[in-house]
Amino acid sequence: MSTHRKADLLLLLTTLLAAAGWIFSREAIQGLAPMLFMALRFLIAGSVLAVIGWPAMRAFTAPQWKSAGLVGIFFGIAMTFWILGLDLATHVGVGAFLTSLGVVMVPLVGLLFGERARPSVFLSIPFVVAGLACLSLDHEFHIGLAEVFFLLSALFIALMFILNSRAAARLPALPLTAIPLLVTGLMTGTLSAFTEEWNFSQPSAIWGWLLASALIATSLRFLIQTRGQSLAPPSHTAIIMTLEPVWTALLAVLWLGETMTALQFSGCALIFFAMLVNRWPAVRAWIKLH
Repeated sequence: MSTHRKADLLLLLTTLLAAAGWIFSREAIQGLAPMLFMALRFLIAGSVLAVIGWPAMRAFTAPQWKSAGLVGIFFGIAMTFWILGLDLATHVGVGAFLTSLGVVMVPLVGLLFGERARPSVFLSIPFVVAGLACLSLDHEFHIGLAEVFFLLSALFIALMFILNSRAAARLPALPLTAIPLLVTGLMTGTLSAFTEEWNFSQPSAIWGWLLASALIATSLRFLIQTRGQSLAPPSHTAIIMTLEPVWTALLAVLWLGETMTALQFSGCALIFFAMLVNRWPAVRAWIKLH
């Protein structure tokens, strides 16, 4: 299997796990304060990976810790805005659209870091934006506090994505996943201690959603994502990651009972088309072979 194909499969699986994370989180914050939930989620997930990857983490130099920690700071800020938005959101699909703007921004933000993207990447962006809009914006849409939080989250996700891709090229995937998760857990935990009242008398189902969020949608998801990002440039991986709102919208229909219109279904087709545009050289080679 080629390196690019392996990266595609890993990142596709990442999008499925990320979409499930929206549902897990939405259920968990019905019984846990948002920041406390995020702190527990990321501390559990980061600790599991830190134990597994401790030999590699112990060998980290100071510059390596700094690099991984910086990724964690940007990710922590992004996740803080994200959970605040999710807590206030009235439609998960709109939140998925706005947050996914982060990965759409990556090729553009990457220009500030000296990144160069193929022309096909920029050609695919209008289709991505149109597809994501079809998924969400047929509903009545207002820029409220939740939407502002999602937009801020998207901006910091774009910055984190580039920093993480650069770090993944020279650092082992396991500790590079564990350290940012622990940093995020500490950041949200500190905010929770000052702004929220802690209560641990939730029903067992809430703790089940927390564990699913921590172990499946966080530990496993970000480990796979970090590995996938190490195999492909950020502008390429960002386009594949735009599949997340497609899965999120479908899961919202199945689990949360949200409705999907013909316009939203067409958004899925537009995003798929954007991926074909992004990978046009590979698609053209496949056509020639067949």
